[in-house]
Amino acid sequence: MLTIRENLLETIRGGKPDRYVNQFEFMATIQNPFSATNPGPKPGQGPVVNKWGITRVWPEGTPGPFPIHDEAHIVCPDVTKWRDVVHAPNVVFSDEEWAPFLEKAKAVDRSRQFVTHYVAPGIFEQCHYLMEIQNCLINFYEEPEAMHELIDYLTEWELHYAEEVCSHLKPEALFHHDDWGSQQSTFLSPEMFKEFYLPAYKKVYGYYRDHGVQLIIHHSDSYAATLVPFMIEMGVDIWQGVMRTNNIPELISKYGGQITFMGGIDSATVDFPGWTPEVVEKEVRETCEACGTRFFIPNTSQGGAMSTYPGVYEAVSAEIDKMSKKLFG
Repeated sequence: MLTIRENLLETIRGGKPDRYVNQFEFMATIQNPFSATNPGPKPGQGPVVNKWGITRVWPEGTPGPFPIHDEAHIVCPDVTKWRDVVHAPNVVFSDEEWAPFLEKAKAVDRSRQFVTHYVAPGIFEQCHYLMEIQNCLINFYEEPEAMHELIDYLTEWELHYAEEVCSHLKPEALFHHDDWGSQQSTFLSPEMFKEFYLPAYKKVYGYYRDHGVQLIIHHSDSYAATLVPFMIEMGVDIWQGVMRTNNIPELISKYGGQITFMGGIDSATVDFPGWTPEVVEKEVRETCEACGTRFFIPNTSQGGAMSTYPGVYEAVSAEIDKMSKKLFG
């Protein structure tokens, strides 16, 4: 029987996995001094102001936190004046501050799991967190020069952050969040995405790859099928959160071998008040049967080993194990 790590590598390389990779089992996510001290709300909590000055809440019964964007809380209401209000937080910490996180990384069995660095939000989300999403999208048309400048600034901060993490933690995997669309469409056209964000992500993901990161996992629980060629170009190994609206079997047929698709079990279909094991079984079975066993990792679309309602994530994992026995023999 392959180890969790071996099975993951066989899955994404088109080898011979002996079962499904079961959701997030291959990641051992380790915090760092910046992430551990950058405030964020927990479910049912808020408002909380982070080190960028962004105020977020996490309403009970919702899958994650989101910024407050009334007039009093928008950090950057005028993108042409972003330099006056957007101030990147410090990411340089002492060896003593790093020590407890390095101890946690040392305890990970790297023969089974990948020591993983987690980044959220990504560069696009950070833009609309700072500005509010409608304002942000308008600014791509009305103030493209200022948007390019802000994206460059955020990219340089991410590169500085990556330098500190790679030199201290030495992660083997990066799990990076950035939602690029709704369930129906991307927020930006592919052409606009290519202009504004592809160069930034090629720099960031290229840096991690050049400094020892073996796996780059990008989370976007949205429609983003038209951006898959850009994901491949920027170096993404696994697209996590891929929803059914993307026609996953078609994507696997077209791009399998260049990228692996992790998701297929839309969280909204299983993670709701009154969920039942029967609903979970149906969704997992239909997803696995449709997507097959190559270049695919069954997973709920939420961006972490969690669920909004207790027991859902674990129930999904149990059904994935059952489908492994059925489809892998």
